[in-house]
Amino acid sequence: MDFLQIGVVLALVVILAIPMAKYLTNVYSLEITKQDSMFGKIERVIFKLSGIDTNDMRWQQYAKALLLSNLVMFIISYIIIRFQGVLPGNPSKIDSMEPLLAFNTAASFLTNTNLQHYSGESGLSYLSQMAVIIFLMFTTPATGLSLCLAFFRGLTNQRSIGNFYVDLIRSITRVLLPLSILIGLVLVSQGVPQTLNPTAIATTIEGATQNIARGPVAALESIKHIGTNGGGFFGVNSAHPFENPNGFTNVLEILSMFLIPAALPLTFGYMARNKKQGWILFSAMGLMLLVFLSITYINEKNGNPALEKIGLTQENGSMEGKEVRFGIAQSALFTSVTTAATTGSVNNMHDTLTPLGGIAPLAMMMLNCVFGGDGVGTVNILMYSVMAVFLAGLMVGRTPEFLGKKIEGKEMKLIAIAILLHPLIILVPSAIALATQLGSSAISNPGFHGISQVVYEFTSSAANNGSGFEGLGDNTPFWNISTGLVMLFGRYFSMIAMIAVAGSLLAKKRVPETIGTFKTDNSTFLVILLATVLIIGALTFFPVIALGPVAEWLTIR
Repeated sequence: MDFLQIGVVLALVVILAIPMAKYLTNVYSLEITKQDSMFGKIERVIFKLSGIDTNDMRWQQYAKALLLSNLVMFIISYIIIRFQGVLPGNPSKIDSMEPLLAFNTAASFLTNTNLQHYSGESGLSYLSQMAVIIFLMFTTPATGLSLCLAFFRGLTNQRSIGNFYVDLIRSITRVLLPLSILIGLVLVSQGVPQTLNPTAIATTIEGATQNIARGPVAALESIKHIGTNGGGFFGVNSAHPFENPNGFTNVLEILSMFLIPAALPLTFGYMARNKKQGWILFSAMGLMLLVFLSITYINEKNGNPALEKIGLTQENGSMEGKEVRFGIAQSALFTSVTTAATTGSVNNMHDTLTPLGGIAPLAMMMLNCVFGGDGVGTVNILMYSVMAVFLAGLMVGRTPEFLGKKIEGKEMKLIAIAILLHPLIILVPSAIALATQLGSSAISNPGFHGISQVVYEFTSSAANNGSGFEGLGDNTPFWNISTGLVMLFGRYFSMIAMIAVAGSLLAKKRVPETIGTFKTDNSTFLVILLATVLIIGALTFFPVIALGPVAEWLTIR
């Protein structure tokens, strides 16, 4: 029955990804499409009121527009969160957020990470939840999608990389907003609250008073998953019955967070006029997901040896930290999808996963190319694709080419920087945290599991995921500053590098295909791509995986 559940959900993902890919191809087309008649008037009004010039941009202009718009959003968001206690829209009288936590929160939601060092229902006012959190949940995935499609255009020889503001607005009006309204209405029908009334006060059977948090939950919950955001209205995220009431909503949320990331590699195939190329990328990411999903499911199903030793039956698997209404199968699937799609939403406590079961979500964030979030993951697998072509070209003594464009030193330097930056901003801060009292004092479980807690926190921040091993006491100055900086570095350095690569490739002339051209749309390239990800990505993190989850597993057996 477990395999049937998982198989049906994954089959639905594939079925829905195909029409979604075609839709996204039309949304970001640089030509006039039928969608312009539906959304064009609204968008033209927005452009006119905003004073937006809709002409095509050079990559430098695209990068500047992206950075400036995000900087303004950061400043406004910080001010609202910092002074929410004296602002309206606060019926529950929640205090203003202290400066460093406000910095971390604004950086977290600006970078599409949604790491939370606070509890949603008690840390933010309704104004902050709507004007900051929900607002950024629309604009940050829209930024990621814009970058992704600009990169696609550079690789597929479009006339330009487009216009950032046009891409940003289209991402919201044509993709995120319609889908979030639809999903939100379905969630309300299943019992997810959507209200501006203050916290409800109830009297229990024993006569005690209970405060029941509520608010505009459905609105946040829908865009949280469609936009691969992940930040929960409540502290326990999608394990809370107000966010995720039943098995149907659980499947709906899995499909929601997986829909756009699964469609993007196929979108690339359509834009490149080579569907096989898109399916090769999809297959590479899909195979990695299946391997990691299997690792999590098998280890959680087999139970926790440490609990079994003290007499707790593991007949139904390791249910510690999991909701009974979801069970092992839906918990393992949700865990795998939320880290593969870098969403960060959780329906179980990742800190209570078995050591080997916890390797899978950690490893997928470390690779950061197993589908990934709205845009970024597909860009990362394309970086590895270019790297694979470059390495294969060197081995046969031929100038590397990808989709008819020569890959030269300039592009490889930028891609190498982006690939090497990811482990750098994970491993260096982790080492500092473990070696100093500033970081190690937050570890709730000293030993090998403590290493996993620290590494998971920085990996989640660098991958713009946001989930955590919540046993870590992370609301301290050190953790708020360090993870805030890691989130910003992990988001924007790679973005700028990839826009530069797109601009460089777009300026190059296409090279005619010859008998010696290395094909990138067949099974041979699929194997080379997976080997490249394994050698460059996985082996970088192997030592820290051995020190954390593997060592912990060996001690509890």
